[in-house]
Amino acid sequence: MFEVSSFEALFRTIQPQTAYILEKALEGREIEVEEGEYLFGVQGADLWALVAVADELRRRTVGDVITYVQTRNINFTNVCYTGCRFCEFGKPLHDPEAYTFSIEEVVERARQARAWGCTEVCMQGGLNPKLPATIYFELVEAIKAAVPEIHIHAFSPFEIQYGSARLGISHEDFLRRLKDAGLGSIPGTAAEILDTDVRRRLTRNKLSAEAWVSIIKTAHRVGLRSTATIMYGHIDTPAHWARHLDLLRRIQRETGGFTEFVPLGFIHEKTLLYLEDGARPGPTGMEDLKMHAVARLMLNNDIPNIQVSWVKLGYKMAQMCLCAGANDFGGTLHDERISSAAGTTAGTYTSPATFQRLIRDLGRVPAERTTLYQILQVYA
Repeated sequence: MFEVSSFEALFRTIQPQTAYILEKALEGREIEVEEGEYLFGVQGADLWALVAVADELRRRTVGDVITYVQTRNINFTNVCYTGCRFCEFGKPLHDPEAYTFSIEEVVERARQARAWGCTEVCMQGGLNPKLPATIYFELVEAIKAAVPEIHIHAFSPFEIQYGSARLGISHEDFLRRLKDAGLGSIPGTAAEILDTDVRRRLTRNKLSAEAWVSIIKTAHRVGLRSTATIMYGHIDTPAHWARHLDLLRRIQRETGGFTEFVPLGFIHEKTLLYLEDGARPGPTGMEDLKMHAVARLMLNNDIPNIQVSWVKLGYKMAQMCLCAGANDFGGTLHDERISSAAGTTAGTYTSPATFQRLIRDLGRVPAERTTLYQILQVYA
């Protein structure tokens, strides 16, 4: 049980309701959905108390090490007809900016990644109807044949739904075949907000919240772990955020399959959701802080690792969020394309040396990890 005595003076300076919820968190008790929603609305001294408690919970749960992974993104095609309003990455087949890598080109990128020191490739793409239905298996098999030691973290629940439907097989059979081919884990992207009304506006509900949950649970059941994500700062509300976090922790209690939680702020600049549909221009800095802090409070007992997305946040805000409950800096990436297409200017690659410098600047300890959070080296 966590002690609250060191926070008593601070709690006397904030709203009683805020203090009550933060005391609950320090005692290791569950934060209810309504309490999470309330915390998303705090300001001023109450906000900084929330951040302090989230950082303390982080310290007590995972310590002062901040991890990162050497990975290369391989977005193997941007051809996609899904029409997600928040995405500027997908292009029609004959668009001048459309591209599709051959299997040989993907394998060469994986070879390069390993030569650069990467332990992981993260592979996702558009839903390209011109590719064979077996492309997902072929990509994994080819990479594993060429670079057997690299971990393949690939294919969102949207891709899994699409691929299994094209082959006329169940999600479970599709995932088992991918695992047998050499897939190591899957990204829990395409979650956006797990609310039907919001998803209708984002993606016309082409991947329902129920389908996302089912595919994630199935992946965990067959032995494929995944990340968990949220995309926030568009047409959503704090009530959606709190319910989303609650759903993720309920899944984790059932399966134990999430490796980390990754908040993904909406990058708005070039998207139709912002330009035509009236979405907000992404989250504010305070919303970024609150998302990471409330996530630590609501998920701390179930998902210990919270990752910052430096691509979405930029380095400076990522450092702030690492002081608000987060403990992982994410990946080197090397060739990020999806956020860049939407308008982010944070860059597409971060070197291990840069991660180490930014982590030490926080007074914390950098460490390189694997996809599944095995520590490879601590840079004390």
